[in-house]
Amino acid sequence: MNSQELCDLIIETLDDGKATDIVKLDVRDLTTMTDYMVVASGTSTRHVRALAHAVADKTREAGHKPIGIEGEEGSEWVLLDLQDALVHVMLPRVREFYNLEKLWSFRPSPKVAAKDA
Repeated sequence: MNSQELCDLIIETLDDGKATDIVKLDVRDLTTMTDYMVVASGTSTRHVRALAHAVADKTREAGHKPIGIEGEEGSEWVLLDLQDALVHVMLPRVREFYNLEKLWSFRPSPKVAAKDA
């Protein structure tokens, strides 16, 4: 299963679990730590935790064991590291505050050549 197929499975699982505002970010040109980030919202801490567990279970079944899962205790923001994809499941207010979509869609401007003096 390649990283695109993994993302498709993640998004399908989040959608089946009634996650809202699911966004896939292609970050291959911005970092070497992962290919994609998937950001989604849950309606409560219990929903966020359940969505993260569902993604972990489905990806394990497909042969992608999470390297790590962070944030389960408070469950306002749970991060799953699946190596080829990072999954952020957040409460809407937390997601709005950190605004990961804006941060990770930033593209640096081409360097401007210095003029000769």
